[in-house]
Amino acid sequence: MAKWGEGDPRWIVEERADATNVNNWHWTERDATNWSSDTLKSLLLGLTVENEEGACEVTEVGKVEGEASINNRKGKLIFFYEWTLKATWTGTSKSGIAYKGSIDVPNLSDENDMDDLDINVTMNKDEPETPLLALMRSTGAERLRAALGSYLGLLQTEFTQGMILPTANGVSKPQSSQSKTKLDKTQISSGTAAPPPNTGVKIPTCKFSMRETFLTSPTELYRVFLNQEMVQAFTHAQATVEPEKGGRFRLLDGNVLGEFTELVPDERLVMRWRYNTWPCEHYATIALTLSDRTSETELKAEFRGVPTNEEERTRQGWQRYYFEAIKQTFGFGARLY
Repeated sequence: MAKWGEGDPRWIVEERADATNVNNWHWTERDATNWSSDTLKSLLLGLTVENEEGACEVTEVGKVEGEASINNRKGKLIFFYEWTLKATWTGTSKSGIAYKGSIDVPNLSDENDMDDLDINVTMNKDEPETPLLALMRSTGAERLRAALGSYLGLLQTEFTQGMILPTANGVSKPQSSQSKTKLDKTQISSGTAAPPPNTGVKIPTCKFSMRETFLTSPTELYRVFLNQEMVQAFTHAQATVEPEKGGRFRLLDGNVLGEFTELVPDERLVMRWRYNTWPCEHYATIALTLSDRTSETELKAEFRGVPTNEEERTRQGWQRYYFEAIKQTFGFGARLY
């Protein structure tokens, strides 16, 4: 799992600008290559699709070649990026037969729309035919496209923090038109005023829900989310958890932060939750409802206020690093006979 704490390469940047650039007049450039490489790998690795024929997963991201940078000229942000990606997918049919194939993305670039992105999915040589190839070429390709779209959203909203400096009057300078038409679709202007520090920014958000079943009691599952040692066990990382209303938590070495706003023992947890790469002070609201199903517990997770371009990443993160990790760590996913 990618880490975005101290030493985050997005802060190891090259900036060619004078500290007195109060009117955003000079050219400022940030090299986003290292950050982009890590982010692309994180978004693609572990991506899964499933239907009645079986399940497929991206198990390796073997090639991430290219570069990315952001330029600020007179208050305008201009994005340059060009990437070639190669990954490996594995599939398992309902009957237990394993398959292996490749994913090739040759043209992730600022010159191409996301809809025009080529996503080539193939089977390895000597592999037998399987309906799972069609699954990867349809639903799988859609998920891959959405994940790569999340990368562009993060590049445009998160990596750019601090690039538009306030003017002498405390607001950003109005934007002028951009002459390079090919870059129109990857530009962001700073708007009328820079938001005050630590107040968050207004961004498009979405809501969605997820359901999962655990072979344990509501009491035990409720405890998993509040017990610091258990959280550290299923995340395999340092964590701080204050198990009370208003209590804060810090998971995955600071990559996930939040606060419990409602706790109903064995029934419901509500939290303010965020990745530390989201815009400053922006939190989603996540409500977990636990329902006793005799020999198992159904968990319904309701997400509100998730940045639109972070929906796929958030879904995958909760599925992989919460639900699946909890089942594997505590044995809540398999029946014992």
